[in-house]
Amino acid sequence: MRHLSLTARMSLMFMLAVTAVLTVAGLSFNHLSQRHFKSLDRQILVEKLESAQSILQGLPSVTDFTELKPQLSALLGAHRDLAAIILDSHGKVLFAEPAMVNVPQGLRVRSAPTMWEWEDQEFMYRGLTAELNVPGLTAPLTLLLVLDVTHHMAFFEALQRWFIIGLIISALVSAGLGWVVARSGLRPLRQVTQMAASMSARSLKERIPMEPVPLELQQLMASFNAMLARLDEAFMRLSNFSADIAHELRTPVSNLMTHTEVVLSRKRDIGAYEENLYSNLDDLKRMSRMIDDMLFLAKADNGLIVPQRERIGLEKIVGKLFEYYQLMADEREITLKLSGSGSARGDALMLDRAISNLLSNALRYTPPGNAISVTITQTSATTTLSVENPGDTIPAEHLKLLFDRFYRADPARREGAPSNAGLGLAITRSIVEAHRGWIWCTSANGRTAFHMEFPRSDEP
Repeated sequence: MRHLSLTARMSLMFMLAVTAVLTVAGLSFNHLSQRHFKSLDRQILVEKLESAQSILQGLPSVTDFTELKPQLSALLGAHRDLAAIILDSHGKVLFAEPAMVNVPQGLRVRSAPTMWEWEDQEFMYRGLTAELNVPGLTAPLTLLLVLDVTHHMAFFEALQRWFIIGLIISALVSAGLGWVVARSGLRPLRQVTQMAASMSARSLKERIPMEPVPLELQQLMASFNAMLARLDEAFMRLSNFSADIAHELRTPVSNLMTHTEVVLSRKRDIGAYEENLYSNLDDLKRMSRMIDDMLFLAKADNGLIVPQRERIGLEKIVGKLFEYYQLMADEREITLKLSGSGSARGDALMLDRAISNLLSNALRYTPPGNAISVTITQTSATTTLSVENPGDTIPAEHLKLLFDRFYRADPARREGAPSNAGLGLAITRSIVEAHRGWIWCTSANGRTAFHMEFPRSDEP
C-alpha cells in the first residue's frame, strides 16, 4: 500500500483543522442565531399578550365584546405575521384577526403561557396560549397568539446551504494553501534529499547552509552536516591509508623485483642465489608483518578486537620485556628502569604488544648512554603506565598525529629496522582503546613520554 507523502499529510491535516474550526464556528453561529430569533419571537408574543389582557380587563360582558374589537384589531392587526384568536369558555371564537388559523386542538387548551411551535405543510408557527380572567365574566377567556416564522426558517435553510458551500470551498482552498505552506516549509528536507542523492566522494565537503533553515529543522540539518563531516574525515583517512599502504608496499615489492631481475640477468653460482633469496626473505617478512598489522588495525576499527578480562600486573609484563630488550639496550649502553606497580583488567598478550611497541620505539630514538624509564602509578580508579626517554623534542603539532597509521613527523626519514612500517603506535592506540583506556604523548625539554591509562573496573 502506497503511503501519503509528508506534504500531502500536512495539507490534509491543515484542511481537516480548518474544516473542524469552521464547522464548530458555523454550528455555534446557527445555534445562537436561532436562539436569538426565538427570544425575539417570544418577546413579541408576550408584549401582545400583555396588551390584549389590558384591553380585555374593561370588558363588562361577552355581549359587549364587539365594542373592543376595533382596539384589538388595531393592536393585533398591526403585525402582519401575527394572528390572534380569542375563545370563550365553550370554545366559541369571539375574535380572529387577521384571519382564522386552524390551530390544533391540543394547542388551544394550554394554560401556562409557554411558547409552542407548530408546522403546517410548508409553514411554521410559534405561539402562546393563555387564559384571561376578565372581571366581568364568570369563566376565563382563551387567547391564542400565533406568529408566522416561516421566513425565519427559510433564512436559516439558506444560511445552512451557503454555509455548506462555503465550507467545501474553504476546505479546498485550505488544502491548497496547506500544500503550498507545507511544500515551502519542507524545502530544507528536499535539499537534504537532493544532496544525499547527489552525494559522492567528490561532494563530501558540501554543507547545507543553516541561515534559511527553520528552527525546528536546524538540529536535523546540523546532524546531517556533522555526518557529512564524519564521512569526509573517514574517506580522507581511508584514502590516506590506501596511499600509505601503496607507498609502504611499493618499496619491498620494488626491491624484490630488482633483486630478482639482477639475479636472472645471467647465470650465477649457488652463493649468489642464496644471497638474493635471503635478501628477498627480509622484504617478505616486512610485508608479512605489515599485512598482519593492517589486519589487526582493520579488526580494531570494526570492534572485532575483544580482549580478555583478567587482572594483570603491569610490572610483570614490563619485567619480561626488559629481559627481552636487555641485549639490545646493552649494545647501545642504554639503561632500563622500572618504578612503581599497578594492575589492569585486560588481555596479557595484547598489553604485552602495546608496551613492547613503546619500548621498541623508545630504544630506537634514545641516544646511547642514556636511560629509559617506565613508571607505573595507580589510583582508586585508574592505572597509568608511562615510558619516558631522552631525545629530540617532538613539536606540539605532531603529538596528536603520532598515533595515525604510517605517520612520521619527518616523511623524508626512514628510521628503524626494515620491518618498521610506522604502524606500531597506531596498533598501541587500538589496543589501549580496546581496553577502554586512553593514550597520549608529551614532549618537552628533550624528553618524550608516552602515557597509557587504564580503568581499574570493568565498567565502561
